[in-house]
Amino acid sequence: MKNITVSLDDDIYRRARVIAAQKDTSVSALVKRFLVELGSEESDTERLKRKERLLRERITEFRASDRLPRDDIHGRRG
Repeated sequence: MKNITVSLDDDIYRRARVIAAQKDTSVSALVKRFLVELGSEESDTERLKRKERLLRERITEFRASDRLPRDDIHGRRG
C-alpha cells in the first residue's frame, strides 16, 4: 500500500473535514474512496471496445451478397 500527500487550501480542507464528519469518516477515507472509484472506471478505450463487442453480438447475419450493386447505390443507369 502506498501513502500520498495532498496539498489543499485551508478552506477546502475545512469543508472536507465537515463533510467527512457528517459521513462519520475521515478526510483520508473520502480521498481513498474517490481514488478507488476513479481507478475502477472504464477508460474511453475500454468503453468503446465493450460497445463494439455488444454491437457485434447483435449482428446475427450478414452476407456480402445482400448488398446492392455499385451502380444502384450511385443511381447510375446501364
